Amino acid sequence: MTVLSFVLVGLTTLSPLATAADQPKREAPKIKIPEPGVPQVMTMEGRYVRAAYNNEGYVILGYRLVNLSVGEKWMLLEVGMTVREGVKDYTLKRDAVSLETPDGKTIPMASMEEFRKGDTRALETREKVQRDSMNYFPPSASRACRIGFFSQMDSRAMSWDEVELSDNRACLGRVYFEIPGGITYGQHWLNIKFEKSLVRVPFRIGTRFCVPATDVPAPTRSVGSVCG
Repeated sequence: MTVLSFVLVGLTTLSPLATAADQPKREAPKIKIPEPGVPQVMTMEGRYVRAAYNNEGYVILGYRLVNLSVGEKWMLLEVGMTVREGVKDYTLKRDAVSLETPDGKTIPMASMEEFRKGDTRALETREKVQRDSMNYFPPSASRACRIGFFSQMDSRAMSWDEVELSDNRACLGRVYFEIPGGITYGQHWLNIKFEKSLVRVPFRIGTRFCVPATDVPAPTRSVGSVCG
């Protein structure tokens, strides 16, 4: 092979690389995070754990099991709640907890009667192995506290219609919703009414997104990334 042949082969080999380098770089698609509609901060604490808070209340949400329950009638969510440091104690009642579904409907938390009539035992069994750590409370919340809205008939634990939230108490528990037509894909919101404000925790079933915090407009900006 002649020197000219080597040169031609080399140019042919490099040609695709040169063409690719000359092409303009494509920008990564910007995904808009859901707007809570209220002043608050949202953070991601794990793949299936979200936290949202404002100057009054702080809510943690675990929803791994829900992503494995599409089409099912009952939704189980793990929740953690407290009030911010310096905020006076607040009695959270059943009607303060609701769910917003992708079609815009607001579903109240299930009653004890609905819960015990429903097929919820299987969910509880699955949740024992399909869950994430929820230990993401503010430093001031160090005392364990149970959110006991639900309990089975044969359980030793009593069910309560309210829970007392204090800035030094880290309250954890489960909430249940009966979903007409079954759990669907898309953007959901867990809504918690505190005395003076509403905290909305976003979670997305079936799909997931993350954006840098710098792309999040105030007052929803947080450190790190925000995901649904």
